[in-house]
Amino acid sequence: MTQPVESTQQPSVKRIGSADISPAFPTVLLAHNYYQQAGGEDQVFASESSMLRGRGHRVVEFVRDNRSIDVSGPMGQARLMSRTIWSRPARKELATLVARERPSIAHFHNTFPLISPSAYAAAREFGVPVVQTLHNYRLLCPNAIFFRDGQVCQECLGKLIPWPGVRHRCYRGSAAAGGAVAGMLAAHRLLGNWDRLVDVYIVLTEFARDQFTRGGFSADQLMVKPNFVDPDPGTGHHRGRFALFAGRLSAEKGVKTLLEAWREVGDHLPLVIAGDGPLAGEVAAMAEKLPSIRWLGRQTEAEVGKLMGEASFLIVPSTWYEGMPRVIVEAYARGTPVVASRIGALPEIVDDERTGHLFDPGNVDQLAEALLSLAHDDQRLQRLSRSARAEFEAKYTAEANYARLLEIYSAAAGRAGLS
Repeated sequence: MTQPVESTQQPSVKRIGSADISPAFPTVLLAHNYYQQAGGEDQVFASESSMLRGRGHRVVEFVRDNRSIDVSGPMGQARLMSRTIWSRPARKELATLVARERPSIAHFHNTFPLISPSAYAAAREFGVPVVQTLHNYRLLCPNAIFFRDGQVCQECLGKLIPWPGVRHRCYRGSAAAGGAVAGMLAAHRLLGNWDRLVDVYIVLTEFARDQFTRGGFSADQLMVKPNFVDPDPGTGHHRGRFALFAGRLSAEKGVKTLLEAWREVGDHLPLVIAGDGPLAGEVAAMAEKLPSIRWLGRQTEAEVGKLMGEASFLIVPSTWYEGMPRVIVEAYARGTPVVASRIGALPEIVDDERTGHLFDPGNVDQLAEALLSLAHDDQRLQRLSRSARAEFEAKYTAEANYARLLEIYSAAAGRAGLS
């Protein structure tokens, strides 16, 4: 295995105390590698930390941030590639932290690229059970999203060495960078580290569980726990009489399908778009042509939440395999129905004609027809709204999530022989 170059960079470690320590898993180590652009995984990490802390656990956080990456020059690139596979600095620092804090469980969110699977070994060294949340498909696909050239791609699924991802330059448009990711995946598969060093993987949906099982992971190690919203924002008033899209303006999010549908829907229903991204120019151009489209650009979480409470429904027209969009759970919390593509895990999350409406991905006519139908049917919207809120209360509260998380931690302890 390629040996990493040592780094003097220090991890960010934060210890959060509580006077009321829970007897079950009193100290929890949470580890996460932040992305350069904040996203849903960062929100989930923060929410779970707050949830555990609020219920009496002492939480020790170990974080890294991709904004600190310096790949200038050949040595910088080589250092990053080697650390992606196995970071000796991260293992050493995690081992020191675990020895000092003695956590009951080690729960990892994103480890790519600065923490690496070496951190699992640090926890194992001290007999600490290891849990890894799989927010995306990184361990099956070099670009983590099963999406290439405008469509779903699973060429690497189940392959020991994901060469197609290297050949197609799926990671950052670079064969070299893709090769580093492919090498990391292949090395740990060959060594059996995904099975040997992790006790339980958390997947967000049954669909994801099926994908990882097909990719060679043991079904016994995969436990489903969805995302959640806390605090509960309460039901919105939905008097805005508009549809809402909130998310990244990119091809896989179905933005072009959305804009094309509004050529037919525009005179009947206003659309509010909150977000930014590569397709911002196309959104701006369409907003100039169609007065019914209002583009707000990037908004804060609080601002998006307010819009959700005012909107008649949320639109999620994705053309890729979404993980577990928090935006849907946030909509349900406010009693906002969701119109979503029938792809990946979305039909599992959006119950057609109960909590929202499903249409075939990329089908402009189906989407337009659904929107026109909903726009003029207040009774149906009210019924969907009540069901959406009930779905949140049944599945996506902090209480439900906490109970499931403790079940998973107990299963991990059992697998590690510590129950």
